[in-house]
Amino acid sequence: MKKRLIKFEKDACQPCEMVSRFLDENYVDYERINAFNDPDQARVYKVRTVPTVILMEGNTELTRASGFNPKDLEQIINKLK
Repeated sequence: MKKRLIKFEKDACQPCEMVSRFLDENYVDYERINAFNDPDQARVYKVRTVPTVILMEGNTELTRASGFNPKDLEQIINKLK
């Protein structure tokens, strides 16, 4: 199964922008979901704070990280490969 990365964010969120910049600088493809514009998706994935990055394989969550923590994001990127 293919792994995919989902990033939950909101507009004008500095930590959200920092996570996006970190992922972009590491050439990571990810799906962006605005948790406030799509609360149903946030509820499905049990997202309580933004930014939250979730690594999925099929319908199974492998890991997640909340906030901007480069070490956590690096671990997720390594699991994505």
